[in-house]
Amino acid sequence: MEFKNSYSDSVRAESYSKLGFPNTYFLAFRDLAAIIFKYVKGTKALDFGCGTGRSTRYLNNLGFETTGVDISEEMIRLAKDRDRKGQYQLIKEDRFDGLAKQSFDLILSAFTFDNIPDFNKRIHLLIRLRSLMKHDGIVILLDSTPEIYFHEWASFSTKDFPENRKAKGGDPVKIIMKDVEDKRAVEDIIWFEEDYKFSFDMAGFELLETAKPLGRDNEPFVWINETSIAPWVIYVLGNNHEL
Repeated sequence: MEFKNSYSDSVRAESYSKLGFPNTYFLAFRDLAAIIFKYVKGTKALDFGCGTGRSTRYLNNLGFETTGVDISEEMIRLAKDRDRKGQYQLIKEDRFDGLAKQSFDLILSAFTFDNIPDFNKRIHLLIRLRSLMKHDGIVILLDSTPEIYFHEWASFSTKDFPENRKAKGGDPVKIIMKDVEDKRAVEDIIWFEEDYKFSFDMAGFELLETAKPLGRDNEPFVWINETSIAPWVIYVLGNNHEL
């Protein structure tokens, strides 16, 4: 069965547009600023797969001049409605028209690769992203760990989908988001760490750091598994200068 991006649905997009950084989502962004400032030298950023602009606004608040791009016309519309002064651009899946090569100090992809099937397509997109970054630029991928689809979380539920545990890299998996109005199951694509690392090598990246943030007992959230199992993974990529 052909995979369909869940966020192409207008009702789901509207529901997602109201989402901030609650509960498990807090962990995805808690350490991100420190990681960004550890590696990134300039201030020009691209938010690849910006959705309704949450991560674009996050980067702008950090002082970056950010362009958000997405393949969903509905998501881009909602992003522009929410952020009138922001820079948002609709792109096609395999074309980055209007984006200059070697022009970005930082390219952030937040949860985008959770929705990209086909291993070769992922490598192709990574190669295209690499062409947009400056020679000393950084690409950061923030995505789900496989474990997020096997357990219960403050923001997510997977107990109704035991078949997730049998999924192999590239297979569709289902998860329910608890922090939005639309409680229909979301279909993602599961990828494992070895899949990511191989694709980074194939695309000409050097993996600089891998971070898997865990919840802390002193944080104002009712964690379920977040203190012992990481729901998110952050990959920091630089150019492989040996290529």
